[in-house]
Amino acid sequence: MSSGSLFAGRLGRARSRIPYTDRHGLLWLSRGNLYVDDGTLHFTAAGSNEMEAGDYAIPYQRLSMILLGPGTSVTHDVLRILARHGTLLAAIGQGGVKYYTAPPMGQGRSDIARSHARLWADEDQRVRVARRMYGHRFQAALPHDDISVLRGIEGSKLKEAYRIIAHQYGVEWKGRRYDRQNPTDADRPNQAINHAATFVEAAADIAVAAVGALPPLGFIHEDSSNAFTLDIADMWRTEMTLPLAFSVAARQDKVPDSMLERELRYEAAKWFRKYKLIPEMIDRIKELLYVDDSGSHS
Repeated sequence: MSSGSLFAGRLGRARSRIPYTDRHGLLWLSRGNLYVDDGTLHFTAAGSNEMEAGDYAIPYQRLSMILLGPGTSVTHDVLRILARHGTLLAAIGQGGVKYYTAPPMGQGRSDIARSHARLWADEDQRVRVARRMYGHRFQAALPHDDISVLRGIEGSKLKEAYRIIAHQYGVEWKGRRYDRQNPTDADRPNQAINHAATFVEAAADIAVAAVGALPPLGFIHEDSSNAFTLDIADMWRTEMTLPLAFSVAARQDKVPDSMLERELRYEAAKWFRKYKLIPEMIDRIKELLYVDDSGSHS
């Protein structure tokens, strides 16, 4: 598809090289058209805070995953050329607060999956990874080898974290209450936590897919098709999910509950980009699975 008719009269035709900075090979695109011209990948941008309007050439050989945000369209030729070169393509919400696709692993991406499977299949190693996850979360070594004991410690520490972080943001906290059958039947802080947790899980979905890890093989969570995603998301519960939830709940006290999800979604997109949440998750996954591929996408 030619880009000549898209945003006619608004865009320069400089075909400049697209800004590229992510060390993990992730490329974020929004508000524009992704297409192929003469065998080369291009993005015609309508203009946004992240990218000026114009037509950009994309060095897909250096990319591991293209993340398409709101307002983007893609041609069939793009899917063909990315599949040929083993580059992943995913549709996401702004900033990574939603994850709408489940792409297959690209070429040459089995090292993390193999390490993941090996660690998960060994019962001792599985508990060791779980302990390392808890160590990161609570900044303390947990010596126990029984996963049920570790989960009990987690529950106690989280209960205290809820109280402390709520107090920091001036939120009245009456305890964690969540009814899966009726999630809206909760007070504002609990609803905010539910929304924020959903957005952080989406970020973890992207990170897990980007590295080619195995979502069903969780080290703490079990019996879920995205157990490992939940493991990763929980590592940011006190660092990201709760501060995000309580900060919005505190300042939106006079706003109708129907607006809470939208306000949290907008704020989450800002926080994810500001704190580089998804790249940090990718680093953490590789560390947990003992995979060092630094420089792969430099």
